[in-house]
Amino acid sequence: MKNFDRTKIVGRLSKGLVDLSIQLDQEQQEKLIDYLFLLNKWNAVYNLTAVREPEKMVVQHLLDSLALAPDIKDAKHVLDVGSGGGLPGMVLAIACPETKFSLIDKVQKKGAFLNQVKAELGLLNVSVYTGSVESLEVDQLFDVITSRAFSDLKNFINLSSHLLGQGGSFIAMKGTVPLEEMEALPDGYVIEAVNPVLVPGLDAQRHLLFIKREQRI
Repeated sequence: MKNFDRTKIVGRLSKGLVDLSIQLDQEQQEKLIDYLFLLNKWNAVYNLTAVREPEKMVVQHLLDSLALAPDIKDAKHVLDVGSGGGLPGMVLAIACPETKFSLIDKVQKKGAFLNQVKAELGLLNVSVYTGSVESLEVDQLFDVITSRAFSDLKNFINLSSHLLGQGGSFIAMKGTVPLEEMEALPDGYVIEAVNPVLVPGLDAQRHLLFIKREQRI
């Protein structure tokens, strides 16, 4: 692929991992680059992302998604709602192979892409669902439910709350702090933390919002 300079991408990813203090082995880094290659390839037909340059994809997709990795290191089952092209779920699945990830998107072509990535990269810890999250039924509830660009906080929680296990957390990936969305949270949910995230090479604000069910006395 003409615009896919693997050497430059390897360098950008390696530096970004150091800046994030995230350690991934050689195989994991290669899988991340293979994922990016597939995303770039399929994007030409399926329009999976507005970002067209692979080096920018490293920052805006890989490093941005990986910034969440330290906060899910103890999670066993993670759901990525509105996963689209696999962000952040597919990236995190490569970085956290001991954690099971479920990715859901209602768009058929995006589900087809996610299944292709799962097959080509041999990601045994990934399950892909196509459909609406409010209709999703699973045998085991999730201890983390995350979303990068799915909806506002109220909608995100209302549509997926039936899938959150006891003591579990919602982790919403946002740009600037969404004060109006925070004030409109559904009853019974509280924001535990709003953590700023510095994504190497990204000149934009990023925040992680941690939301839990209110403890009843």
